[in-house]
Amino acid sequence: MSVQSMLKVQHLTKSYPTAAGQLTVLKSVNFDLGLGESLAILGPSGSGKTTLLGLCAGLDQPSAGAVVLAGEAIQTMTEDERARVRNEHVGFVFQNFQLVPTLTALENVLVPLELRGEGGDEAERRARELLGRVGLDDRYDHYPVQLSGGEQQRVALARAFINEPKILFCDEPTGNLDGDTAQKVEELVFGLNRENQTTLVVVTHDLELAQKCSRVLKLRRGEVVTD
Repeated sequence: MSVQSMLKVQHLTKSYPTAAGQLTVLKSVNFDLGLGESLAILGPSGSGKTTLLGLCAGLDQPSAGAVVLAGEAIQTMTEDERARVRNEHVGFVFQNFQLVPTLTALENVLVPLELRGEGGDEAERRARELLGRVGLDDRYDHYPVQLSGGEQQRVALARAFINEPKILFCDEPTGNLDGDTAQKVEELVFGLNRENQTTLVVVTHDLELAQKCSRVLKLRRGEVVTD
């Protein structure tokens, strides 16, 4: 693996036991993604996109194959070791935002740093700066219930970038947003990707969003297709 490689996937396979036998939802997927590159994982519902994303991020264990994330082979790690890698190198943006409802926008953004023991004035300054960059400098003290869907997604973006991740995983980041808000969120994601040289992996149904990435990987029934 080259020094610049951020994510290397080799023969990645995921199967589940069922009453009818083994169900393979992902079959021998391979790709190598470099520093600052952007990859769209495209395919219909049930094609294995979210499963692949979870395996790449170390949220699940493969049945076979290997994942090297930021130079570390995560498929051989314990859950605590994978959590360390995610905390040091990874940011997430989810379709349903996953904000903590009892925390303000500012407090939500600070969560990853506090998990690393990096709270304090400097952490708060960085969180406020990021919220300002996503257009929420007047929403610091608002709770998720007081924010629109687009505003919640922008809080999630600020949270994803607070620990300056080397790689950002986005699972349908615009799936619950209206057209105008989705476009603004896309601009923010790709702008931060370019500015920070953050490697970007986006799961999407949206062909237009996929075409904004430097590379596209198409899945069908758990396999990579070239058509």
